[in-house]
Amino acid sequence: MISVDEHRSAVTELVGTRPAVELPLADCAGLVLAKDVHAGVSLPPFDNSAMDGYAVRSVDVAHASEDEPAELPVSEDIPAGRTDIPTLLPGTAHRIMTGAPMPEGADTVVIVERTDGGTDTVRIFTDAAPGAHVRRTGEDVAVGTVALKAGTVLGPAQLGLASAVGLDRLTVHAPPRVLVVSTGTELVLPPRKLRHGQIYESNSVMLVAALRALGCEVESVRSVADDVDTFRATIEPRLEGVDLVVTSGGVSAGAYEVVKDALTGAGITFTKVAMQPGGPQGCGRWNGVPVVTLPGNPVSVLVSFEAFLRPAILSSLGHTGVDRRHVRARLLETLESPKGKRQFRRGYYTHSEGQVTGVVGPRGGPGSHLLAAFTQANCLIVLGEDVTEAPEGSEVDVLLL
Repeated sequence: MISVDEHRSAVTELVGTRPAVELPLADCAGLVLAKDVHAGVSLPPFDNSAMDGYAVRSVDVAHASEDEPAELPVSEDIPAGRTDIPTLLPGTAHRIMTGAPMPEGADTVVIVERTDGGTDTVRIFTDAAPGAHVRRTGEDVAVGTVALKAGTVLGPAQLGLASAVGLDRLTVHAPPRVLVVSTGTELVLPPRKLRHGQIYESNSVMLVAALRALGCEVESVRSVADDVDTFRATIEPRLEGVDLVVTSGGVSAGAYEVVKDALTGAGITFTKVAMQPGGPQGCGRWNGVPVVTLPGNPVSVLVSFEAFLRPAILSSLGHTGVDRRHVRARLLETLESPKGKRQFRRGYYTHSEGQVTGVVGPRGGPGSHLLAAFTQANCLIVLGEDVTEAPEGSEVDVLLL
């Protein structure tokens, strides 16, 4: 047996780091920036009005009030987008809209609500300090500075900023193309009617969803029969177009372990990991393509994904935070765990205001077939290899999902 940490390191090293590619902004959502973005323009690129109102000289409205308004001729209209901006002459006002460039000669904006809204002549009922309601050039981003750092996860705001500084493409870590393969002669695809001894295939559905949520491009081959020749003939021709293969089932110690039988000696190392559920694991390269083999029970698949694949893929995509959030919580009931194995139990965590630590209770038993219990869980309770019993009221590690 090897430890959970040893196998995680092996999978992470196998998956490696994805190469940098340049993609259109629309295709970069959720990906990680591979190199710094320098601003080609300042933001704002020019002094502009933050409000609809009137661009004036502050000295011309210094004594304006409700009782004695300043009255100024309106010599120009400046809508947003106007590029030929005339200079403001002393003793005049330019009607200006939000985002429009400030004219030379003006040093402040009086909002329209503090005027009578005049178009030929405006009455202004308030004074205005220099710089009021003016957005200064570069106050958000200065030209030439780093607008986005490498390693940034690209969400809506980050992509908007990239466009705002003049880019339509970004260099990101390329999402991997993943082939998901589920094996088992007993597996049937819904909605086909089950015969006695058959079950519906679900592992590929879970893995495809989980991988796509990380930004991977995924295709799947479902329910490959437990026959070595069939497995090889089905999967080997597909290796050329993918960066990673993830299999489920066929890796344990039974008589019909198709993945293990087909790939032993082909570059894949199969092992037992000191964990429950999910002990049988494997990884390596088949014809040069990284392959990660998972056990077949649904809960084992999800736990294995959380323990090994998720952090490895996030790391390959340039993420720096690859672990789920860990907290300590007080157990609501006693749990038992096999000695020498790290146990992952589905749980439900809550933390009320005023509590020093949250509380957590299990959802379902430890069985790796109890998938419904996973749908009711929001965490994994992690019991260490040296723990055989965690009493009610004791504190345990919790991995928040």
